Amino acid sequence: MSAAPASIRLGCIADDFTGATDLANNLVRAGMRVVQTIGVPEGPLDTDADAVVVALKSRTVPAADAVAQSLEALRWLQAQGAKQIYFKYCSTFDSTPAGNIGPVTEALMDALGTDFTIATPAFPDNKRTVFKGYLFAGDVLLSESGMQNHPLTPMTDPNLVRVLQAQTRRRVGLIDHVAVAAGADAVRARIQALRAEDVGIAIVDAVSNDDLLRMAPALAELPLLTAGSGVAIGLPGNFGLSPSNQAAALPAAQGRCAIVSGSCSVATNGQVADFVARGGQALALDPLRMAAGEDVAAEALAWAAPRLNNGPVLVYSTAEPEAVRAIQARLGVEEAGAMVERTLAAVARGLVAEHGVGRLVVAGGETSGACVQALEIAQLRIGAQIDPGVPWCHAVSPIAPAGLHLTLKSGNFGTPDFFTKAFARLDQAA
Repeated sequence: MSAAPASIRLGCIADDFTGATDLANNLVRAGMRVVQTIGVPEGPLDTDADAVVVALKSRTVPAADAVAQSLEALRWLQAQGAKQIYFKYCSTFDSTPAGNIGPVTEALMDALGTDFTIATPAFPDNKRTVFKGYLFAGDVLLSESGMQNHPLTPMTDPNLVRVLQAQTRRRVGLIDHVAVAAGADAVRARIQALRAEDVGIAIVDAVSNDDLLRMAPALAELPLLTAGSGVAIGLPGNFGLSPSNQAAALPAAQGRCAIVSGSCSVATNGQVADFVARGGQALALDPLRMAAGEDVAAEALAWAAPRLNNGPVLVYSTAEPEAVRAIQARLGVEEAGAMVERTLAAVARGLVAEHGVGRLVVAGGETSGACVQALEIAQLRIGAQIDPGVPWCHAVSPIAPAGLHLTLKSGNFGTPDFFTKAFARLDQAA
């Protein structure tokens, strides 16, 4: 590999794979050339980029493991010359009282020798807003949005100051909408006041993209930022960059089309229903048959093979919350999730390696992580946006030596017609 490029401005650490592409998407839209790595690379980056996003699978692992992985990513990014570090988590801030947002944030602060950082999951383009420290999903508080039923990280408290304070030994404060609305100088002044009060982490209000853009200049001086992907829209300007179509350029798409969905979110359930209602070719997988040892992945691939020439196929384990709870009660939460991930990853690998799929949509953060690993993808080039937070990407791997166009969709993101729209957008870009 060649020496690390000198142009890396921003080094990012994302706690899951869809969150990484979500962040990278916003950076690309604002003019940065972005490479996403799958895990921490073993050697220096061998391509030029303005920002690098290291995608980890650390959102729901034990806090100590998340800290260790994040610090390893930090060391690699520092070795590539990153000027500022960005720890990215979900716009639903989903975590538990034990972490992992707080412990990772504190570990990164300690490693960087900084006494202050911000925290905001605000992403107005996807209707995630923060006001007076409370997180809203659309018109309702997070705790009323469906996230209270999340199978791994249920969110029942929308007050982010309280949620984060439970995870960290540092004092957590608030930069409220009054300061943000007044602009960067007011945000800087509020940061200084909080520092004087021995506050180490501040939740930041944002209810619009204008808020994110107003606060961005005040964030240029911080060694570490922690946020969802929304804050990213204002950061390229801090490095003298502006939006450019060239930043999102990808190779021409080719190959068959498929969708693999493991998310059980409200949004993804709606997307599956929309695809089926439009006459889409779809196969639902039964977790209880997986648990019985049946080769559900092989059956799914045999089902898909004759149908791929007729348009996209969808293989999914998406289910309503009641069905998910019933399966978890029988198999256990962790084993149920891992079993479904393994099966869907095997389906994704088979579709690409054996059946000529060159355009693949994967729905769900944990599912995306498993599929990317099964496809042996080490690096992604980030392309154009399909919906807010969800871009097309391009990768080359031993499983896809001719190249693969890939979309990693967070469970909560996308319009109801996302699965249909994704392939149409890629065709339009050709």
